Amino acid sequence: MLRVIVGVLMLLAVAGCTKPARNYGDDATIAAAAFRNPEPPSLTLYTMINNRSGEGAHTALLINASQQVIFDPAGSFYSSATPERDDVIFGVTPQMEKAYRSAHARSTFHVASQKIEVSPQQAERAYQLAVSNGRVPDAFCASSTAKLLSQVPGFESIRSTFYPKKLMDQFAQIPGVRTDRYYEDDSPDLQKGLDEINAALTQ
Repeated sequence: MLRVIVGVLMLLAVAGCTKPARNYGDDATIAAAAFRNPEPPSLTLYTMINNRSGEGAHTALLINASQQVIFDPAGSFYSSATPERDDVIFGVTPQMEKAYRSAHARSTFHVASQKIEVSPQQAERAYQLAVSNGRVPDAFCASSTAKLLSQVPGFESIRSTFYPKKLMDQFAQIPGVRTDRYYEDDSPDLQKGLDEINAALTQ
């Protein structure tokens, strides 16, 4: 138990796992922003990796189901160009997805993306779990994502963890997962990156 408490306290220091409550979308706004990706249904696990230590700093999940969303538990991403509710970002077009990764990738961190194609039923289950999950407390990004995944048929092997890198390692063991890494070499200031991305998206 002490190890878990210590782990949680350590994760509270991770800036990527804190998000102010803002840009709460009502039903009409969310419906208007909905984007249906014509590609096959899929789940993509994002892990923000510290370029120095190799440790994970944040976890999120891109869900391509009846609409494409990002489950960003206790995350820092924000854009006035797209609505959000309870840590679910709606209206995730290809441009928005790229903006999400770009906002997190900088000289100090890169984004590992692990994508796997799933059935429509699996994708929709993940989507429903995400939108019904509710707001996630700080530092519970990996834990809440692992819990969500473990309830999707075919992903029952995912075990609870507070560590993004450990969840990434578990996800890598699932047959069919394809991994990509996204790097940028801009300012290490996350807030500056978020502000620049938001400005670009709302032009």
